[in-house]
Amino acid sequence: MKKRILPVIIAIVLIIIILGVAFGKQIIEKYSYSKEVYDLTTYFENSSDSDVAIILQDTFMSERATLIDGTYYLDLETVLTYFNNRFYFDDTEGLLIYTLPLDMITCSVDSATVNSLSGSEDLSYVPVRKTDKILVAIDYVKRFTNLSYEAFTDPGRLQIYNEWSDRQTATVKKNTQVRHRGGVKSPILKEVKAGDKLIVLEQMEDWSKVKTDDAIIGFIENKRLNDIKPEMPIPVTDVEEPVYTDLCRDHKINMAWHAVAGVAGNDTLQGFVANASTLNVVAPTWFSISDEAGSYTSFATADYVSRAHDLGLEVWAVLDNINNPGVDVAPVLASTTNRQRLIGSLVDEAVSLGIDGINLDFELIPSSSGADFSEFVREMSIACRANGLVFSIDNYVPMGGTGYYDRRTQGEVADYVVIMGYDEHYAGSTEAGSVASIDYVESGIKMTLDEVPARKVINGIPFYTRIWSTSGTEVSSQAVDMATIKQWLSNHSLTPQWDDATCQNYAEYTDGGTLNQCWIEDEDSIRAKLNVMQANELAGVAEWRLGFEDPAVWSVIAEYMSY
Repeated sequence: MKKRILPVIIAIVLIIIILGVAFGKQIIEKYSYSKEVYDLTTYFENSSDSDVAIILQDTFMSERATLIDGTYYLDLETVLTYFNNRFYFDDTEGLLIYTLPLDMITCSVDSATVNSLSGSEDLSYVPVRKTDKILVAIDYVKRFTNLSYEAFTDPGRLQIYNEWSDRQTATVKKNTQVRHRGGVKSPILKEVKAGDKLIVLEQMEDWSKVKTDDAIIGFIENKRLNDIKPEMPIPVTDVEEPVYTDLCRDHKINMAWHAVAGVAGNDTLQGFVANASTLNVVAPTWFSISDEAGSYTSFATADYVSRAHDLGLEVWAVLDNINNPGVDVAPVLASTTNRQRLIGSLVDEAVSLGIDGINLDFELIPSSSGADFSEFVREMSIACRANGLVFSIDNYVPMGGTGYYDRRTQGEVADYVVIMGYDEHYAGSTEAGSVASIDYVESGIKMTLDEVPARKVINGIPFYTRIWSTSGTEVSSQAVDMATIKQWLSNHSLTPQWDDATCQNYAEYTDGGTLNQCWIEDEDSIRAKLNVMQANELAGVAEWRLGFEDPAVWSVIAEYMSY
């Protein structure tokens, strides 16, 4: 009997041993640390020796850097988005341009020579290259931008800082590993030693997300960390932010546009301003782009300037792109040669005639020319600043996708940003409506103030009204001055009623199935607009245009000017 039981016992013991060994292996397998090493080329997504990953602050970026002949390059879009938006590339002439308040710094593709208004300099590297993208050397960006970077190889990566806020750091207690994910089975990114310093990005229950001194971001067990404490890094302050001095006046601006269609139109000045007691700036429409090379037509005269000065008026002469409609402004803006030809000629003429300022009125610019227009604005500001000319820029109310006019840059480099606070409903509108309702005006001001300081914002008001005719689905209108709208009301025996929604007097009548309407610009509507402007502490008011107003409106504007 005993001989029969013994083999059974032995079998059971063997089974227990086998199960124990298997279970032990599972336990060991479950809780032991993986020795698998993660391939860093895969981790940093390097496709070649020249392809370099970017870690900006503590973020692994989707954008890449490029290593060429020992120099690290960023593509221009990356530079503009994250580091410095003052760089501009002229694709027509192959020039990288950087503007300062009184200087314009240029370098050509594949050239190590940098030119400025004061001379030239040869660098030890090429600042700009052109492949399928525009590449700018990070060392060149660093000349104009406070940033620091450190390069690592095998695989290639750049650690870049342009912000320096408090961060958490820790030291490693004992030799261990930084892993790709939290968990002992995750592959190893890097072996770290006792005493190594890590940046702690995020702490969880058992693991922390950390960054090593060579820009590897991974996870480490909390029990391996010691002396976690805040640290304030030393910021880079090598580059002083440029100071854009301005010619903002110490008084409110009251500027009226004077529509001059020829030299003879200059003679209407005295008659137009006779009742405008508080007017202090006149903006004659003198200069218009005349060809795609940057030439312009001019109706300017020294006599007009002298007469305006005798009347106590500054002259901010208008440069526009709308009075010669057959000329495409895009080629003017896209070429550095063309921009400089236009700016140089215009400023020379303004200085020679004693003009006080330039009022830029470029309308209907295509969105594709947005960056070119901003560069033109920067370059124009340099010339105006150097010659003591007040530089103001006219803008649409910031609605309908006009963000590419870049009002933020305008507010930085120009003296005044003028809102053309009208044409809410215009000649081509498919429905009748106000030229400038109070909500439209107030929204335009508020949105502009999001990008431009109030001391530089001037709001333009209309001296005209549109009379609308709607017949079925057909809508048409005509713009009329204040005297004409009064006569129209009288002719049709209409008594306008105040409309609280628009803050305007409103009148209508129907004739043979045609609805005729008008939202009237008069003393009452102008006062409502001026009250909004005063509440927002704007730099002043502009009026379109001289000759369209009822003389009584000047007393309303005088009240605003006296606040």
